[in-house]
Amino acid sequence: MPEQSGQRRGLAWLLAALSALGPFSIDAYLPSFAAIGHSLDASPLQVQQTLSVYLFAFAAMSLWHGALADRYGRRRVILAALLLFALASLGCLLATSIGQLWFWRAWQGVTAGAGIVVSRAIVRDLFDDADAQRLMARITMIFALAPAIAPLLGGWLQVNFGWRAVFAFLALSTVALWLACLKWLPESLPPEKRQPLHPTYLLGAYRKVLSTPGFLAACAALSLNFAGFFIYVLSAPVFVMQHLGLPETAFLWLFAPAMLGLLAGSALSGQLAGRRSAAYCLRLGYALMALAATVNLLYHHVFPPTLPWSILPIGLYTSGMALAMPSLTLAALDLFPRQRGLAASCQTFLQSSFNGLCAALIAPALWSSARHLSLGMAGLLLLGALASQRQWRGRAAA
Repeated sequence: MPEQSGQRRGLAWLLAALSALGPFSIDAYLPSFAAIGHSLDASPLQVQQTLSVYLFAFAAMSLWHGALADRYGRRRVILAALLLFALASLGCLLATSIGQLWFWRAWQGVTAGAGIVVSRAIVRDLFDDADAQRLMARITMIFALAPAIAPLLGGWLQVNFGWRAVFAFLALSTVALWLACLKWLPESLPPEKRQPLHPTYLLGAYRKVLSTPGFLAACAALSLNFAGFFIYVLSAPVFVMQHLGLPETAFLWLFAPAMLGLLAGSALSGQLAGRRSAAYCLRLGYALMALAATVNLLYHHVFPPTLPWSILPIGLYTSGMALAMPSLTLAALDLFPRQRGLAASCQTFLQSSFNGLCAALIAPALWSSARHLSLGMAGLLLLGALASQRQWRGRAAA
């Protein structure tokens, strides 16, 4: 039993690192936006679009990571994607124009999604019910460290070595992760359970998954809940440096409370797994998010943005988000037990597409003031709660 527990912890660390690759490649270079614009003679909006092209490419390819993993196995897809991501990071490092950076950021997006898609499928391959929720919670706890560390490390690299050092670090760390997966990542899908890649089969499978109301409602709830926090990530250069008046090395003020909230919510989810129902965890998660959004909204309609009051509600919000996330994620995947990889792909595609929309339209429309961002958080949460309510009502009726 201790050996089994140790193996599970090791797997959680590895899957969390794979899941964190995408968010890390977003957050690490945020402190370098101004330097990138100056170096490549690009406007702030053009630099912002390096996020948009990444997220849209991430979303488009995430539809295929799961299908490929269902056909060729989890391990092979992960190893190939990591190598290609490292090459794309080198391309970003060597970019001499904003157009080249867009191109290589898009290729980073194409390959980064494999980690989060396939890791979800691996969890469901190996574990059931409460065990799966516990492992998902543990992965989220470890994963939460990456977005807190990324901007801090990125700011340090930017100040000491320049923006290209951020992409050099991404390339080197990805190679290290590839070596770790080569040695320790198990293959969780035996050959006899693999699914074909025939176009007719895939079209039917995608149509089935993407037309299932319960699946769409769960994915909408996940996407909207996350977007209530993600608009702050996308607006971080403006929110931290302009609204709060902090330097480019102070992004930890935003990310540390948010990630501590993720850790707390994930830990609570793990403790409640098997003791309380998924519906209970979901209700408690939404109660915490609603309290955070309300406090955030009221504060910024009365007072100007300042530390720590502009940051604390974000940490409370992410704790509720992390508590609700495993229940919604597993509820969506459980609808398709024979096609978990493909279902995980569709789930990631829908969430990433909405993230891209946030980067291209929603965050730029809101980041002019902290008040507008608080309105955005509250509105997105309300829509997420409505989607979640629909999903669980449909589940109860079934």
